[in-house]
Amino acid sequence: MTELPATAAPGWTGASAILFDLDGVLTPTAIVHERAWQELFDGFLRSVPEAAGYTGSDYFDHIDGKPRFDGVRDFLASRNIVLPEGPLDDDPENNTVHGLGNRKNKVFNDIVAAGGVKPYEGSVRFIEAALARGLKLAVVSSSRNAPAVLKAAGLSDYFPVVVDGVVAVAEGLPGKPSPATYEYAARLLGLPSGDCVVVEDAVSGVQAGSAGNFHSVIGVDRGAGRQTLLDAGATLVVNDLAELL
Repeated sequence: MTELPATAAPGWTGASAILFDLDGVLTPTAIVHERAWQELFDGFLRSVPEAAGYTGSDYFDHIDGKPRFDGVRDFLASRNIVLPEGPLDDDPENNTVHGLGNRKNKVFNDIVAAGGVKPYEGSVRFIEAALARGLKLAVVSSSRNAPAVLKAAGLSDYFPVVVDGVVAVAEGLPGKPSPATYEYAARLLGLPSGDCVVVEDAVSGVQAGSAGNFHSVIGVDRGAGRQTLLDAGATLVVNDLAELL
């Protein structure tokens, strides 16, 4: 366990719990998600040649941090493309909202299976420091793959509470930027939201933390931009969680 100096813990002093986003905060899987979305829409847009091609900024503008199917809908809307919803378990080969979302999930899982997942070293040190201070921990992710990614990264044992996309649907919770999934995680930990710190790298996730009555919102800049995260409501922004130790 990491021993903290008495002056440490800016941004999380006085908190009782840390609520972490997963992709881009604990693991570099945000990059894998970006790659999977790129492959999905590069392929799909070949069937819609009149639409503008997919660019790197589309991920941050329309997709990052949102539930998967909302990301599909918002990107399609940016290109004025309307597709049928299709059933939730639609075949990934079908060009429907759910079909495209399931196709992206298949691409993501294929990439993770081939390359594995290594967590950010600074994030693991921060987790261990938080546990050493007696804080409770939870993961709050829009992804339906969160438990599998945590297991692949060797992080499962740190988190007794995981609120992912599957839990959100089962409990009828709206996705980020609503604060509902973070508030639900706080309740599962037996704490008021005001005792919990939210840690996020996505604009929609920072907005979720800012919209709730949380202790603070720590933004981790993995590409969204420091000022963008501050404008979204982050209390402070770091490049790596080890900066807080």
